[in-house]
Amino acid sequence: MWWLYWLIAAVVLGIAEAYTLTLGFGLLAVAAVAAAVSAGLGAPVLVQVATFAVTGGVGLLAVRPIARRHLQVPPLTKEGSDALVGREAFVVSEVGFSHGVVHLAGEDWSARPYVDGLVIPVGARVDVLQIDGATALVHPRDAALGGPGVGWGESLSPPADPPPEQPGLNP
Repeated sequence: MWWLYWLIAAVVLGIAEAYTLTLGFGLLAVAAVAAAVSAGLGAPVLVQVATFAVTGGVGLLAVRPIARRHLQVPPLTKEGSDALVGREAFVVSEVGFSHGVVHLAGEDWSARPYVDGLVIPVGARVDVLQIDGATALVHPRDAALGGPGVGWGESLSPPADPPPEQPGLNP
């Protein structure tokens, strides 16, 4: 009759595992099944408890850390639109606030500038900074178009002329 108690305990632990997804209750459910098997073979209650304790302990101390390590590994490759972030694209139709098209990864994508108010002309090379649905948010590579550095303290105007040379002061 003890085998039935162990099976009920295994089902309860399995249900608890389904709600928590911690792997701990699942390993204890397996240990309860092992104890039920030992009870079905006619082992005394002390042996059944020892079977449960040893099987559960081995599962919790050895298997669970390995399984958790494998579950927490991030994917090695990006898939879908995530793989497009960081890639270079080519502007096919002027990219403005609400419209624009870029050629990205062999396809034409709708696009808009990452920085509001920026207009990117046809032919410009851009970086894809984000994908929003089916729209690529892009930023130009060329500083003259508002690329890296612009808006962060740099100016779009050309550098100032060097000071005129003064005769006799320069070697």
